[in-house]
Amino acid sequence: MNHLKDQIRHSSNNPVAGLTRRLAAMIYDSFLLFSIWIALGAFIISPIRFSIYGLPEGNDSWSGFPFIIQILLTCLIVVTLAGYYFICWRKQGQSLGMKAWRLKLQSTNGELASPKQCIQRSIIAPFCLGFLGLGYLWCLVSSSRGCLHDQITDTEVILIAKEK
Repeated sequence: MNHLKDQIRHSSNNPVAGLTRRLAAMIYDSFLLFSIWIALGAFIISPIRFSIYGLPEGNDSWSGFPFIIQILLTCLIVVTLAGYYFICWRKQGQSLGMKAWRLKLQSTNGELASPKQCIQRSIIAPFCLGFLGLGYLWCLVSSSRGCLHDQITDTEVILIAKEK
């Protein structure tokens, strides 16, 4: 079955990445993203909370913020996490997890994804995962073997050869 996926080649002459590798890279990246999330809370959100309200009572420091501040801080978290992918994809087409699993994001013309494509992917990909993963499962039935967000943004995730 993997040989079938390897036969589907695109503009860079590399095979399109399969679902298993994509999910493995996402799991790998999730550890780094969780660390970024913790650092954001420890070095930005908590000091803001403490400077405005003092030490929290109990363990729940999040609920001490007014609702609008909670929304703004949630947006900060989302933008920070999406920014990680944006920077990685624009710099070399790979996040840390993608490097470990030898994957690379590129435009279907073989160039690095454009800023617009990276922003679109950062917005669309979580929804593809969130709806029971249907956007990712799309690669199992699509003739191009791309996930739904790949097709919408005119990008592809390819498998790169091992370096010798």
